[in-house]
Amino acid sequence: MDFNLYVLPVLSILFLATLVRSTFGFGEALVAMPLLVNIVDFKTATPLVAMIACTISIAIIIFNRHNIQFNSAWRLAVSSFVGIPLGLLLLKSVDVPLMKVILAIVIIGFSAYRLRKPQLLTLDNEKFSFAFGFLGGFLGGAYNVAGPPVVIYGAMRRWSPKTFRATLQGYFLPTWIFIVSGHGVAGFWTPLVLKLYFFSLPLLFLAYVIGSRINRSIPQKKFEKYIHSLLIGVGTFLLIRTVYGILAS
Repeated sequence: MDFNLYVLPVLSILFLATLVRSTFGFGEALVAMPLLVNIVDFKTATPLVAMIACTISIAIIIFNRHNIQFNSAWRLAVSSFVGIPLGLLLLKSVDVPLMKVILAIVIIGFSAYRLRKPQLLTLDNEKFSFAFGFLGGFLGGAYNVAGPPVVIYGAMRRWSPKTFRATLQGYFLPTWIFIVSGHGVAGFWTPLVLKLYFFSLPLLFLAYVIGSRINRSIPQKKFEKYIHSLLIGVGTFLLIRTVYGILAS
């Protein structure tokens, strides 16, 4: 397909995905991947979304570093790297599709419960961050879904929208840098991927600015509802993708 024919829809998808990430601090892959793979192949969509996510994380940290809860961020990041190798070991010995289905159901069930009972299950300090970070790394190593445990932790801490968005990047950025570097070493930084990435930067900046303003305007209670609604979307996407993979195999 000619580059000029699909550059506009690809850039539109990346704009929407960046808007979601800039507003909530996560969720760009939920928006981008199902749409992009209808236009470009996985080997283009995956490194492109990773580059976008890494770029937005850097921007959020630079301009919102005063909102980061560093005590939680470093614990989450360090413990996640401890969990990743164990997750990789599990990957070799456990039925991955079955575990993904279970994980998706847990995410959907927990978030639905929080929407119905928002005052329950709160965390008052960061001592649990090691456990959630470890779980995130473990699931990331095994199933490439490191985000939900850390998002759930942030929601249970009842951080303000600004703190939630900024602190999550302290956890996500090291992971994204590692992933993007891996894509480069593996040869996925193709001319097409780089061209789409650099073409998208002006729109990404615009989406970042708009998302930042939306983030600052969302009341705390509504923000928590939006977060758990988005998590239900993440869980549903994971469930559908896994079941589809099982049926297609």
